[in-house]
Amino acid sequence: MSTIKDRALASDGHKKMDWVVGRMPVLGALRERYASEKPFTDQRIAISLHLEAKTAVLAELLHIGGATVSITSSNPLSTQDDVAAALAERGVTVHAFRGATDEEFDRLHQRVLDLEPTLIIDDGGELTDRLHSSRSSLADRVKGGAEETTTGVTRLRALAREGKLRYPMIAVNDADMKHLFDNQYGTGQSTWDGIMRTTNLLIAGTTVVVAGYGWCGRGVAERARGLGARVIVTEVNPVRANEALMDGHQVMTMDEAAGYGDFFVTVTGNRDVITPSHFAKMKTGAVLANAGHFDVEVDVKGLRAMAVETIPGRNANVEGFRLPSGQTVWLLAEGRLVNLAAGDGHPAEIMDLTFGLQALALEYLLSHPLSPGVYPVDPDVDQWVARIRLKALGIGIDTLTPEQQAYMASW
Repeated sequence: MSTIKDRALASDGHKKMDWVVGRMPVLGALRERYASEKPFTDQRIAISLHLEAKTAVLAELLHIGGATVSITSSNPLSTQDDVAAALAERGVTVHAFRGATDEEFDRLHQRVLDLEPTLIIDDGGELTDRLHSSRSSLADRVKGGAEETTTGVTRLRALAREGKLRYPMIAVNDADMKHLFDNQYGTGQSTWDGIMRTTNLLIAGTTVVVAGYGWCGRGVAERARGLGARVIVTEVNPVRANEALMDGHQVMTMDEAAGYGDFFVTVTGNRDVITPSHFAKMKTGAVLANAGHFDVEVDVKGLRAMAVETIPGRNANVEGFRLPSGQTVWLLAEGRLVNLAAGDGHPAEIMDLTFGLQALALEYLLSHPLSPGVYPVDPDVDQWVARIRLKALGIGIDTLTPEQQAYMASW
């Protein structure tokens, strides 16, 4: 039985799912095949992803493909309760509701793992963490899984280096059709969507500080510039700092940038990126947002400890903190990833690519038994997703002649 907030919300959830499904041609092509081939018959798939409409379409797809599916959210604030209710009506077991406490969040993940999964789809390593700690007795039953985030892949590789990873995981995040599009264009658009709908503030003419210039960070920076902002980038990697500089952004340390920013967006995957020493230098009205997986990039505990007063914002996703020096800074979505905690996440056309890779990665694991470790997405799978996307857009591309192929293969 599902654990959701209110089954009566399902009608709105169905509308959201129906809105995006027609804009996801990769999953549409898989749905047609899965309905007849049932590649996941007898498989039990546990999923931890941000539970909104596009994710629900993926979960339903795997169910159509013959799997028993149980899903929870990878963030306490990213569950859309109406979508959770709709998905439960479509045959998927759902254990998720928005606003779960830390204890409830863990309990919901435990309920999903009660499925005793044979395959997993993970976001940030939430399921893998539990399968290697509190539910380690289930790990040997897992044939493998797919991880879709930079944070999760980083955690998996650390586990593998220590020789402790107990099943194969495919690093979907590193596939070209994922990180070049989801990370850059998806994060760029959805982050600013979350910030703007939450604050209703003008971006043009402001100064935006972006912490981190990986694929996600450069997407956030480019969209900010497109909205008319001046962009400052902070980095710890000298190569990426040079990239940001040559892309036309200012580059400086966070200590230097703290006094300039009107908006601060963290996209590093690391902790303590913005700390009390930086808060003290900020001008009044500065807005703090995080677009990384965990709520550790902005030191929220440190901010609460140094504040002399907290001030309610215009809605539940905005909270003000008056500092000892008199200025007020504003925190969005409790420091959790703003594009999902305060928005709808990436556009459907983007998540179609990522979720197509996720489904195909699980198929690959069933036909290619692997030893424990972290593996790349098969290049043919990456290419198939790219071609389906172009076909859906009515775009044709050239192909190499046999002579050209021979020439490229010769020395």
